[in-house]
Amino acid sequence: MAKPASASSIEELLSPAKPAVSAPATATPAKSAAPQKPVTAKKITSATDKLSEKMTEIQWQEKEKLAQQHATDLGMNYISLRAFPIAPEALSLILRKEAETRRLVAFLKVGNEIRVALTEPSEDATKFIKELEDREHAHVEVYLVSDDSIERALKLYDTLPEVKEVIYGYRIEEKDLERYAEEISDFRQLQERIGKVSTTDIITLMIGASLKSNASDIHVEAEEEDVKIRYRMDGILHDAATLPRETWKQIISRLKLLAGVKINVDDVPQDGRITIYLTNEKLDIRVSFLPTSFGESVVMRLLRPKSIALEFDNLGIRGLALTRLQAEIEKPNGMIITTGPTGSGKTTTLYAILKKLNSPEEKIITLEDPVEYKLKGINQSQIQHDKGYDFAKGLRAILRQDPDVVMVGEIRDLETADIAIQAALTGHLVVSTIHTNSAAGAIPRFLSMGVKPFLLAPALNAVIGQRLVRRLCEKCKVPAVLSPSSLAQAKQILGSISPASNIKVDIGALKFMDAKKGGCEFCHGQGYKGRVGIYEIFNMTKTVEEAILGGAISEYQIQEIALKEGMITMAQDGLLKAADGLTSIEEVLAASNVDTFVTEPEAPVAPKTEEGKTA
Repeated sequence: MAKPASASSIEELLSPAKPAVSAPATATPAKSAAPQKPVTAKKITSATDKLSEKMTEIQWQEKEKLAQQHATDLGMNYISLRAFPIAPEALSLILRKEAETRRLVAFLKVGNEIRVALTEPSEDATKFIKELEDREHAHVEVYLVSDDSIERALKLYDTLPEVKEVIYGYRIEEKDLERYAEEISDFRQLQERIGKVSTTDIITLMIGASLKSNASDIHVEAEEEDVKIRYRMDGILHDAATLPRETWKQIISRLKLLAGVKINVDDVPQDGRITIYLTNEKLDIRVSFLPTSFGESVVMRLLRPKSIALEFDNLGIRGLALTRLQAEIEKPNGMIITTGPTGSGKTTTLYAILKKLNSPEEKIITLEDPVEYKLKGINQSQIQHDKGYDFAKGLRAILRQDPDVVMVGEIRDLETADIAIQAALTGHLVVSTIHTNSAAGAIPRFLSMGVKPFLLAPALNAVIGQRLVRRLCEKCKVPAVLSPSSLAQAKQILGSISPASNIKVDIGALKFMDAKKGGCEFCHGQGYKGRVGIYEIFNMTKTVEEAILGGAISEYQIQEIALKEGMITMAQDGLLKAADGLTSIEEVLAASNVDTFVTEPEAPVAPKTEEGKTA
């Protein structure tokens, strides 16, 4: 690269050039000189401009010299970007905001080689460049440049086409949510604060408080006398606050504006979406509007990516059931079914299975209604009933995409079931859900749809029945004081665990925990914080297959066979978790639909201390 012009001083560069050979002066006769024209202002201005340009050029050369010397001192490459042709595709590799903040630009991209220019190396810049390498799968070479070069390169961002992000509804920035989240620690404070803010801030406050309390849904309901706000936390609805009836029109209009639906329509259901940009994640809120007697019911589902970030190994499946399920997941073909009611965690389980299977060697396609969470590396397709794109048609199309693993959101009819089973029999691993009360109920449900037994038996790998129970707050849980009937029921359920499950329980040493009444600040006064799954899992064995082919399709008959082969029921799994202090007996019995014993009246049984004395 050509070096900038050098000079001993600026004054030397400004002095007029001397002629190469100076001739001695000789006397010549004077001639009559022609009359001189006056010097015009235009010529003076032109000379001034040239001088200014010369000065600018000299100053630039001096700066480039300093930058080049600095690069030499640091052992770095140096370049001047003054006349370098920077391509738009190279410049767009780094966002303008990032480039301006870190004072660096990408000025060249050829194949998997990228050249980045910066004014000063730093740890932050090094980390950013490493992230760029990983993101673009390229090698980045770094050059030191002058501030003038960076400024010229940054101006080129003005020539790039502006790409506008398409979002549903409007944006609510995180800084607006943080204004209120710090002030709200319980519902009492929410009620006090919500009556003192504007309509716009009511919505922000409502969402901010829901994020802090880790709610999954916000319910805004117009009633005859007031407007109720309720949060669903850990599967249970809680009254959070009330608003005066006269504020309803402003609130519903604001919500519809944010969700991007028609404000003047209130007699038909509408669906919209609100997008919130947090520091480390983008939060989508699915909003549903439903006409009611006193206005509309609004339900906002908070779709947080972290809520389905559970890894397969952390689902809470244990013992022989975990070993068997892992073996079934590793098979290249077959069908794995999860069962349970709405809100029982089936989607989280399926996503955990897909994340375990996700690798560059596997083609995974999902068919969902709707796609609520985006999974990296997985092709997700959404059902659109209004366009005739249902599960059956979507599944046929997916099988033409050469998938290795297919997830079907739900099997509802014979057509979808038949296609899924055929896919499982022809070399694909299919995971899906079906609505039954237990794992054993899945088989008679398939057969009642019209699925042929001789196809179902070889296609099915495993069935998972599951529920979600609230997890006890680790900060305030207390030893449980159980009634004799509850304790007897727990002992009876745990005492019936199959010997084939390889799980042994010391019935006499059972200890349980319970939620503290009134909770604490950490759990927002609920006594519970988060949820945990309880499971029952059986896989297709020769005995189960013979029962299906032989016509023994009763749910109870299938369950009896599964228990003999070592299956743990949901109630048993839940009580084992309760004995570990994760949840309470009441939560387990309620979630697993176990009939309670009635042996009252008897005194409650207090927990025992380490010495065996009653507490």
